[in-house]
Amino acid sequence: MKFDLAIIGGGPAGYTAAEKAGKAGLSVILFEKNSLGGVCLNEGCIPTKTLLYSAKTYDNALHASKYAVSASDVTFDLSKIIARKNKVVRKLVLGIKAKLTGANVTIKQGEAFIEDATHVRCGDEVFECSNMIVCTGSETFIPPVKGLETVEYWTHRDALDCKEKPESLVIVGGGVIGMEFAAFYNSLGVKVTVFEMMDEILGAMDKELSAMLRAEYAKRGITFMLSTKVTEVASASEGSVVVSYEQGETSGQVEAEKLMMSVGRRPVTVGFGLENLNLEMTERRCIKVNDKMQSSVANVYVCGDLNGVSLLAHTAVREAEVAVNTITGKEDRMSYRAIPGVVYTNPEIAGVGMSEEQLKASGVEYDTKKLPMAFSGRFVAENEGVNGVCKLLVGKDGKLLGAHVLGNPASEIITLAGMAIELGITTEEWERVVFPHPTVCEIFKEAIS
Repeated sequence: MKFDLAIIGGGPAGYTAAEKAGKAGLSVILFEKNSLGGVCLNEGCIPTKTLLYSAKTYDNALHASKYAVSASDVTFDLSKIIARKNKVVRKLVLGIKAKLTGANVTIKQGEAFIEDATHVRCGDEVFECSNMIVCTGSETFIPPVKGLETVEYWTHRDALDCKEKPESLVIVGGGVIGMEFAAFYNSLGVKVTVFEMMDEILGAMDKELSAMLRAEYAKRGITFMLSTKVTEVASASEGSVVVSYEQGETSGQVEAEKLMMSVGRRPVTVGFGLENLNLEMTERRCIKVNDKMQSSVANVYVCGDLNGVSLLAHTAVREAEVAVNTITGKEDRMSYRAIPGVVYTNPEIAGVGMSEEQLKASGVEYDTKKLPMAFSGRFVAENEGVNGVCKLLVGKDGKLLGAHVLGNPASEIITLAGMAIELGITTEEWERVVFPHPTVCEIFKEAIS
């Protein structure tokens, strides 16, 4: 019952670390109380993108005439959209299980409890380990809104499984999760209202591009209530919800059939014995780690949302790689210089590196290179009647500091800019790279020319 590595949590960090360590020859045990894949695979990244692709396909069919294609009587079946989402999730969960089994990882289904830095209990069994990776992820944060306990409301989990389309929906929170669900339900014809306390949606993204995305969705019928605080919610007739709000000096109410709370997530820190490790915490009450993902207890590594640095699945994957490399004696360090952020709306918005707001706040000098996406021939061919923006932020030394793109497929091309930032190449060096033609990623070459 002794293992080289015990991993608590089977999300992106957990299953990545388990497979990598297993392939490296370590004896590994992975504890997961729910389903392999964690929030990302089961109720986050993958299911939302599956739903959004169905919505995008429906949008394309509705507007097929822009491409000289006729499509009549275009409809959708929400229950079948949900069923397909479930099928995709099941397939990927089985794929992860197969990969872990192939790497000789012991999978323990159940709640793990940390007794100390070398012992983990699950049920009546105690397992000893030389090293431990803790990656318990995060959970939805529900704010203390007056009356919330008296009404029915959705979290992202409920919104993923709704088989009957509501006529109207209020979403509290204009972050990534809120905007992706707003986009999905807007495409299905739902009247959507988004409340956001900040002065712009998508707080961590480039403000100029976020405003452009908001304007696009406002044209499609979404109502945005920025700089607005939700003060109270209450039940109304026929099960609908009344949302009371304050916006500056004014106040008002909005009634909707459904209410979704999406104001953010917070790391899971209780219920599994974390306190028994007495780890050093950050000011935000997350676990403090070094660039090798080690906590203040040398053999305990913390990856993913629990360390609070970047609550993104792809960040967790890279952190897990660093942790396992450190455990197996390979030199590796975590860099957060070029972590891409993507919002899978239609159009997509993506960014990597520093934003203009961050550069201005830090006093770093930079030049802005900005082009409409229409400078890419491939983009024009595939995006009839719409445009977007590519913005590059370049330091005085010629190195790329940040890149931000509004327009499809921003999610697929942003990695090119991320590589340029991470590798520290200059725009002159980047310009020498041969880009295939015609591709949307050529917009980067056009912008730096």
